[in-house]
Amino acid sequence: MDAPAPAGSAAETELWRIRQLIEARRFDAALDAAQALVLQLPENRDALYLNAVSLRYLGRARRALEVLTRLETLHPQFGRGHQERGHCHLALGEPHDALRAYQRAVAHNAALVASWKALSVLHRSARQPQEAAAAAAQLAELERLPPAVRTASGMLAEGELPGAERLLREFLLREGDHPEAMRLLAQIGIQLGVLDDAETLLEHVLAARPGHRLAHYDHAVVLSRRQRHAQALEEARELLEAEPGHAAYRTLYATCCVGLGRHEEALRIYRELLAASPDNAELHLSVGHALKTLGEQKQAIEAYRRAAQARPSFGDAYWSLANLKTYRFPDDEIARMRAEESSPRLAPADRYHLCFALGKALEENAEYGESFHYYAAGNALKRSELRFDIEPLERGAESQIELTGGGFFPSREGRGCPRPDPIFIVGLPRAGSTLIEQILASHSCVEGTMELAEIPRLVHRLNGRELRGAPGRYPHALADLTPEECRDLGERYLRDTRVYRGERPFFIDKMPNNWRHIGLLQLILPNAKIIDARRHPMACCFSNFKQLFASGQEFTYSLEDIARYYRAYERLMRHWDLVLPGKVLRVQYEQLVDDLDGQVRRILAHLGLPFEPACLEFHTTARSVRTASSEQVRRPLYREGLDQWRHYEPWLAALREALGPLAEPQSAGDVQSALRKL
Repeated sequence: MDAPAPAGSAAETELWRIRQLIEARRFDAALDAAQALVLQLPENRDALYLNAVSLRYLGRARRALEVLTRLETLHPQFGRGHQERGHCHLALGEPHDALRAYQRAVAHNAALVASWKALSVLHRSARQPQEAAAAAAQLAELERLPPAVRTASGMLAEGELPGAERLLREFLLREGDHPEAMRLLAQIGIQLGVLDDAETLLEHVLAARPGHRLAHYDHAVVLSRRQRHAQALEEARELLEAEPGHAAYRTLYATCCVGLGRHEEALRIYRELLAASPDNAELHLSVGHALKTLGEQKQAIEAYRRAAQARPSFGDAYWSLANLKTYRFPDDEIARMRAEESSPRLAPADRYHLCFALGKALEENAEYGESFHYYAAGNALKRSELRFDIEPLERGAESQIELTGGGFFPSREGRGCPRPDPIFIVGLPRAGSTLIEQILASHSCVEGTMELAEIPRLVHRLNGRELRGAPGRYPHALADLTPEECRDLGERYLRDTRVYRGERPFFIDKMPNNWRHIGLLQLILPNAKIIDARRHPMACCFSNFKQLFASGQEFTYSLEDIARYYRAYERLMRHWDLVLPGKVLRVQYEQLVDDLDGQVRRILAHLGLPFEPACLEFHTTARSVRTASSEQVRRPLYREGLDQWRHYEPWLAALREALGPLAEPQSAGDVQSALRKL
């Protein structure tokens, strides 16, 4: 009995029907259906693929190759498409071309059994015994896997995550723990950003098979993405001890070095890897990022341009140039970016990177209407790949207000670790926090670090595992913390952040989202200082809309979400002012620009630090800066950019309306009145 058609779109149902026709060897009917579907969906990957398969079975391999050329133009990383090309070349008696096609196939999808079989035979025929043996070994490894796991591995390689996840979960429920199935399920978790599940799965795999190198590598990747860089570095070091020349392990090690602020070491490794792969666009990009962080702008620009030369459609290379903020695109580069962005075969990530880069390039040329068009297009594309919902954040802010009102803090006075070391700079991104950090890091007593993930990680632990449809335990878990737990959490934070520090007595944690956790900070680190970086609301919100973040800050890809986020932020910060008076120092970016000396003295007084002239010469301070403002804070202050957002006012009515009375700065009393109206 045939399997039922899957539930899904009409296209998915038709693709299933075409596959059934091919399995029944009704190739004429399959070809007719595939061609009809291609007419409806000319860029559909699977429709083009099944079209080529049907043609080959009908003895029309040359025509199938024409279809595959279009398929590979649109979907160059589709391993099964390259495998089908290999089949066609074999059918035409072209073994050399077939071998190259199969090599490309397994490079994109290492689970293609048919390709490994063909490679084993073709290498043997070409008198390449070592290559033939390697292909045979890979084939044997695959054939040892259960069919469901092997199929899921191939689906995962082709980006078919939902189907692969369903297959793996069904297999594990039926067969029990299987190391490779769990590892593959963890890889899906990594791709979907479900890092806690991925880490748990990989820990189970490593408990069962401590020597599983791929699992160790995946585990180190998860640790790195969770910003547990020191632990990830140790795993990467162990992997390199076993295989010193392994490029992926060396790249991971360098990534961990970046996370720990060891940029010179990372740069050395990236350059060594580039010597072996001079056309690797991603490595050129990594070199550029390291140089940018170290303040070597001229060399960073050259590295980004080499990345674009190595892969002309590499959107991230162009965005990295734009993200320097001080770079001006020449006309020929803008023309190249336009041409690449208009290509129908461009991958979505390259397209939205190019859109943001074009938005910035055209902004510099005062072409504001077209600039906004590209910013809006880039944001829409980026948001479409996210699963962001602003409501949980809004509910969380309200829960903080409800929980920590009245006598919450007075009844818990004296708790926590008394050390005064941390200086937290909070607020929205693009509000001037990097400038404040650079000013303070120019002081002899203050260490500049980066946006540290330790407070969000503590929150994650307190929150517990969220069940679907049920809220976590945070912030309500704050009410249950004992004095011992408050002290332990504060000491844990200082211990975990020690790796980012030097010998200065104070250090900065610039994670902007910590505005949501000031209640926790008061309980575990009551003597820490907090600075709230502010900027004109319209300027700040629109600056976030123009920014493509490397990760996180998912609220920034919609003007409505940005406005709702800002309103929640403003409301909660006013609450902290009421229940913790004097705890937070508010620093307005515009006032800092207008009166640098006065504002610097005010900030240092709040921190209990003596004035040092070096803080006024912050742009001469040599240190690593990782945020989008890295190049701006290496120059003296200037006023020209304060009202740059007003060039876009014709397109920002929706933002102004969503912000409501908060759209323009007001007095404290007016803000409270405005908040009551929202």
